[in-house]
Amino acid sequence: MVRALVIDTATAACSVALIEDGAIVAEGHDVVGRGHAERLMPMIAALPGGGRADSILVDCGPGSFTGVRVGLAAARALGLGWGVPVRGYSSMAAIAALATAEAQGEAAIGIALIGGHGELFVQRYATAPLAALSELASLQPAIAAAAVPDVHVFGSGADQLVAARGSGVAHDRLPRAAGTIALPPALAQLPPTPIYGRGADAKPAA
Repeated sequence: MVRALVIDTATAACSVALIEDGAIVAEGHDVVGRGHAERLMPMIAALPGGGRADSILVDCGPGSFTGVRVGLAAARALGLGWGVPVRGYSSMAAIAALATAEAQGEAAIGIALIGGHGELFVQRYATAPLAALSELASLQPAIAAAAVPDVHVFGSGADQLVAARGSGVAHDRLPRAAGTIALPPALAQLPPTPIYGRGADAKPAA
């Protein structure tokens, strides 16, 4: 039996799961907004066996700068302490994997997450098989609306994108650790490094 611990703190959700041989053993999922650092370790400890696993899968972003760092730091520390590999996935792919069942036969869907400075993180995905159709981008809602033509848009920024476009169906969604069971292996093999989705706000001095 192969057991994986999944950690997802990149967005407003604080989410963990144990997945064993393709089945969900246990999970914890709370929409906390802030405070991931205080909430995460008790959630992991509450899992069977204290969350101990043969590998760790972590959401690398994009999302909240702090949330991304909290999840990656915990995953790396546990991976080092347990001597197990740590792999990553993107929050965009995690939402897309959950969304395909709701897409009503659409060949492609849009993903939109609330970003910083009034922008949206956006990316398009094919549904069968699940695969990225565009690069991740951070755009103002009006520009994002033009870049994502798909009828169904999923994510915390879906309402904004659909409103800016004036058409489509918005589905407010956040990543869920247990939902990674639907991720194709190719989308769950990223290095455990941050995906910020946009450049740093601070600029080096001239």
